[in-house]
Amino acid sequence: MAEDMTLLWGSGSPMCWRVMIVLEEKNLQGYNNELFSFEKMEHKSEKVMAMNPRGQLPAFKHGDYILNESHAACLYLENQFKSQGNELIPDCPEELARMYQRMFEASALFQKLGDHIYYEWKVPERERHDSAVKRNRQAVIEELKLWEGYLEKGPGPFISGQAFSLSDVSIFPLIANAFYFGLRADRYPKLAAYYNQLKDRPSIKSTWPPHWKGAQAEDRLKDL
Repeated sequence: MAEDMTLLWGSGSPMCWRVMIVLEEKNLQGYNNELFSFEKMEHKSEKVMAMNPRGQLPAFKHGDYILNESHAACLYLENQFKSQGNELIPDCPEELARMYQRMFEASALFQKLGDHIYYEWKVPERERHDSAVKRNRQAVIEELKLWEGYLEKGPGPFISGQAFSLSDVSIFPLIANAFYFGLRADRYPKLAAYYNQLKDRPSIKSTWPPHWKGAQAEDRLKDL
């Protein structure tokens, strides 16, 4: 069933990881996949560009259909294979509304984490300013506290409620990246509990970024 699916992906990319988690949750193993290196700029290769003209990963294709936005691919897979594997969209209207809100709200955390973690990589040395570093740092802290609050208020162990859903697919890879880059569990106990609860979920464990395995975690977020 998954033989006519192709995923081009990069290790550690939250967007790529989302699609991989959903493929596992829907029992769609056996799809064609190819790993590309961001460091080597392989995401700008002809093969990627042919599927995704923006030169970004993931690049996902099912038959003749191409979906290169992670949320689009995840929603497509859940709707196309709704009766297969685990259902990822709740029936409860309240949880459904919360799921969609948290899914798309995750883009703010992604942007702020990226601005802080990759500032030195994105900005030439002559253009860097301490004020920008401080501003990025504060933005990440405020965003993390927001998500810490969501988990503290409930209404369940997952982001949208009592069941694992697409909102968890959307946010978990970002939280995992934060802890990989040194986020301290004692400062964000709800996020840490959420991370520890889900990191061994089969769909997450089997798609864990290969370059993280056995690697020493970085410390760019240790002071947040």
